Amino acid sequence: MANVLQGIRVLEQGTFITGPAAGMLLGDLGADVIKIEQPGTGDPFRAYQGSYYAPHFQAYNRNKRSITLDARKPDDLETFDALVRSADVYIQNFRPGVAERLNAGEARLRTINAGLVYCSISGFGATGPAAGRPAYDNVAQAASGFLSLLVHPDNPRVLGPALADAVTGFYAAYGILGALVERARTGVGRKVELSMLEAMTHFNVDAFTQFYQGEHVPGPYTRASVSQSYVLACADGKRVALHMSSPEKFWQALADAIGQPGLLRDPRFASRDQRIANQEALIDLLAPIFRSRSREAWCALLESHDVPHAPVYDASEALEDPQARHLGLLVSAEHPQMGTFRTVRSPVSYDGERPGAVRPPPVVDEHRDAILAELNARDT
Repeated sequence: MANVLQGIRVLEQGTFITGPAAGMLLGDLGADVIKIEQPGTGDPFRAYQGSYYAPHFQAYNRNKRSITLDARKPDDLETFDALVRSADVYIQNFRPGVAERLNAGEARLRTINAGLVYCSISGFGATGPAAGRPAYDNVAQAASGFLSLLVHPDNPRVLGPALADAVTGFYAAYGILGALVERARTGVGRKVELSMLEAMTHFNVDAFTQFYQGEHVPGPYTRASVSQSYVLACADGKRVALHMSSPEKFWQALADAIGQPGLLRDPRFASRDQRIANQEALIDLLAPIFRSRSREAWCALLESHDVPHAPVYDASEALEDPQARHLGLLVSAEHPQMGTFRTVRSPVSYDGERPGAVRPPPVVDEHRDAILAELNARDT
């Protein structure tokens, strides 16, 4: 893959997901990401499942090097400052005020490196009545209004992955890249600030637009109804997803595939508006039909009729699909201590070249000697 950020050095002093996710995304594009960790324990996410190389940690820490530093100690502060002088980007996701106590506040680092792009990620923002509150993924999803679109009204349980954490990391990388482009023109660094609340509110922009421009508060079934999306169980207990949207040709194709060519003559299903209004009736009609065949059989039949669909895969299945294998989505590398590391490659290709190489997540302090040698070489 073209390492478009080759030559850019990123210092990531992140923990858990938001900061590490931003660093990983920049590392995927070829940046030299140095993860600065707490001596002894490293990033607390390392031990999330009882080891210092937990899968949760591995997910967001590929393509990085690790060094442990406590910048409150004179010797480590000297090394930290030398790294800052060599860096293009610094990332932290501490609560407001913590970076300053660790000698890593933006004002101090700016005196060391005026061109530094300094990224600060918080839960609720640096100021305001909620600035000091702890924030994790579910908290940000709830505060942004996004969680209300995911929770089943009759069985209110949290579902799905740490979406707010990952989305915030994406927005942080997006902001950093913008600041780097500007710095290439001006030579001046920026302070990039964002919070999980801001990131998830922006990610939820469709719901707010529906409310403010359409005077409608969307609920958990709104998008599925409007887009005519379905998940249907098959004879083998596996599921198929349909996304029918609005083109009549897809609905007629589905009607033919299920052996109901006259489906659209039913007044309840004759138009898009009627299908939206009668989605429950459509589900009642489709459910027993789809339980009559296996998922594999349905997928073959739906594909032959050009119906927008996909099998509902889990993590053990998705990357074994022929299309996923064709795209080379699963990549691997060997760590000298921890063995084989397998992960999903970056989705971005340049000039038709798909990314394939990956650096396994580091163990704690793995690259100390190499990093210190580089800093010494710069000073001589």
